Amino acid sequence: MIRAIKPPTLGQSRTIPLKCIFHYKISYLQALYPLKVTKVNNKEFNYNSCFISSSGIDASQTRCEAIAVDTSREVEELADMDWDNLVYGITPTDYMYVMKCAKGGQFTSGELQPYGEIGLSPSAGVLNYGQGLFEGLKAYRKKDCDVVLFRPEENGLRMQRGAERMCMPSPSVEQFVDAVQETVWANRRWVPPFGKGSLYIRPLLFGSGSILGLAPAPEYTFLVFVSPVGNYFKVLKAQARAKSEKYTEVLYLDSVHKKYLEEISAANIFLVKGKTISTPPIKGTILPGITRLSIIDVARNEGYKVEERPIPVEELFEADEVFCTGCAVVVSPVGSITYEGKKMQYGNGGVGKVSQQLYSAVTGIQWGLTEDNFGWVVDVKRYIAEKTNVL
Repeated sequence: MIRAIKPPTLGQSRTIPLKCIFHYKISYLQALYPLKVTKVNNKEFNYNSCFISSSGIDASQTRCEAIAVDTSREVEELADMDWDNLVYGITPTDYMYVMKCAKGGQFTSGELQPYGEIGLSPSAGVLNYGQGLFEGLKAYRKKDCDVVLFRPEENGLRMQRGAERMCMPSPSVEQFVDAVQETVWANRRWVPPFGKGSLYIRPLLFGSGSILGLAPAPEYTFLVFVSPVGNYFKVLKAQARAKSEKYTEVLYLDSVHKKYLEEISAANIFLVKGKTISTPPIKGTILPGITRLSIIDVARNEGYKVEERPIPVEELFEADEVFCTGCAVVVSPVGSITYEGKKMQYGNGGVGKVSQQLYSAVTGIQWGLTEDNFGWVVDVKRYIAEKTNVL
């Protein structure tokens, strides 16, 4: 059940210190194949135990104080976990990706680091003025054990839009996708078996530099970490109130007219009436969900008319089906909605025909069960191999 409420009025490692830029290619190669010895500039190094000084390498190929992560160990076996009882929570994995940028500069190159705590000044911009944002996407393991991503470039574009609004520099889409791919590949033993869950990917962008006055931070950090997840659980104040009244979700209305549908907590909402599917238009208060965009494309491809328009709350009582979409749930059907004491039920509390059709279509592409005619899925191993010229 979902309770629709009016909003309040406005006002209310293993690591090896390696001082050179070429460590990325070495790491990729060793992630793909367990190489023990690597040649650089015709010099042979034992990558598993050596310290390489930049003095013996062409300066044009080096960057001071870079850190390489040893990914040469075999990681084809899955992590030792109870995959049948995954929850939506944090499980520490092996590596995270970190890239920094000075104010007025651009992000250039990042690195994999062992997953763990990060140092942050009490005067960091993100702690004092909230200058930060995050993204969310998933990696899936297919039946053939290949690991794939679903439309990661869309998340990169959305991060750029958010960063611009918050006066922050952001990685390019290519840098974003590269970082996600590197992080997933280095942590691939944490991708759950087919059908058991997914690897949730959390890219962060925040002002990490110290600042006292209200102004852009002098340094920014882009960070990517991952965690295997199963079911999606959310705890929000409004949801707690709704659940205390025997509802499972909260549907928010706009704060100006207090009558138009906006979102269901962290998910987008859709209404079905015959062969027409309607959803609120993307505005500043509604998240431009990647799953939302995908559902719209798939629905149109399946022959439905999709309308993006303001939807009065009264239309909920005329709909054949109502469902919500998001990265975690993909498509979640709504069994009933109560608004101002009036309750409307859909499909006897079960899954509607359209909801099931669209869920199966999108998850079929994500899990590699159906052909991807949209070109949305990215094969991580192939991507890494092509990037490093390994066939």
